[in-house]
Amino acid sequence: MANHKSAEKRVRQIKTRTLRNRYAAKTMRNALKKIRTSEDGNEVKELFPKVCSMLDKLAKRNIIHKNKAGNLKSKIAKRMNAMSV
Repeated sequence: MANHKSAEKRVRQIKTRTLRNRYAAKTMRNALKKIRTSEDGNEVKELFPKVCSMLDKLAKRNIIHKNKAGNLKSKIAKRMNAMSV
């Protein structure tokens, strides 16, 4: 497959980064699902800052697009505000 040492190293780096990115994205999806399915307003308020921080970090690292992060934060903020009313 790879014919040069640098190409072999790039393959190893890409595998490592792919696993790390996949883990981070899956963790984000699980956290969002927990907020969406929660019926407890206090739990949602507690999770909201953590999930927003997670989304910002993923956007900063280009794992997700910055606009997607903003849209997701907006949606969960709407849900949180609707639950507290």
